[in-house]
Amino acid sequence: MWFFGRKNSSGFSGWSTAEDVTHGIHGTGLTAIVTGASSGIGAETSRVLALRGVHVIMLDKNLATGTKVRTKILEETPSAKVDIVELDLSSMASIRKFASEFKSLNQPLNILINNAGVLGCPFTLSQDNIELQFAVNYLGHFLLTHLLLDTMKNTVLESGKEGRIVNIASEGHRFTYREGILFDELNNPLRYSRFAAYCQSKLAIILHTRELAKQLKDDGVDITVNAVHPGYVYTNISKSRLLDVINTLSRPIINCLFMKDIPQGAATTCYVALHPQVKGISGEYFNNCDLAKPSKQAQDITLARKLWEFSMELVK
Repeated sequence: MWFFGRKNSSGFSGWSTAEDVTHGIHGTGLTAIVTGASSGIGAETSRVLALRGVHVIMLDKNLATGTKVRTKILEETPSAKVDIVELDLSSMASIRKFASEFKSLNQPLNILINNAGVLGCPFTLSQDNIELQFAVNYLGHFLLTHLLLDTMKNTVLESGKEGRIVNIASEGHRFTYREGILFDELNNPLRYSRFAAYCQSKLAIILHTRELAKQLKDDGVDITVNAVHPGYVYTNISKSRLLDVINTLSRPIINCLFMKDIPQGAATTCYVALHPQVKGISGEYFNNCDLAKPSKQAQDITLARKLWEFSMELVK
């Protein structure tokens, strides 16, 4: 549609691709971690960052599929530096194991892209007895970020380059139906709503973004943290029983009016991760490579602090 093709203040539009928004940008010397990198937006983000010279460490639960993605990237860009490492974001033990092994290698870390996610699962508990969507979409990334933050800080000091953390959210955070995070209901199968749980996880991501950005700014650390809405993209995450009927009936119309393809869906992530226009911007929410305003709840600094404290207790 014409309104998605209109360029915004960044010079890009909703139809810009990840290659478009990183054209001419050289990422040589940078190291990035991308979660959920074996398919969809994560795979495309990894491909484009590698194309721009970034050393990409792909993290995914599905090591076999991730290895195939890595092979395709190397076929396209033989000079690319790409690694694939197994990580299960629903398991704190898996996250701690990866973080410990990564830190032992003394590698730099300039960019962390918390991309992985699940959508519309039936009531399921993670290995740590936490509702799965909250565990994977939010809490696993909260812990991963927490464990890797010192490495990013050291990289900033040694390189003199700004670090960037990109958290993939969605417009789902706008549909939370009650003030606050429904922690009690998330783990109650009798009151569980898979859509509400998904929305709460996305609200939590933005609240975490704002609180971490505030802390880093207060500490004078040159690391930015921003949340990104990739747009409505038909990827593996959207292929759930919850959406089967809706997709079947409305997909032709939705695809025409609203849906992006994967290269377009990865554009805002790559823009926020690499583009000079984003330098110094932190604690914000981006959509279509432009600043956007999240919901009122997502701007609640008191709720953000409460969520931070609650999350720290959970990961202990």
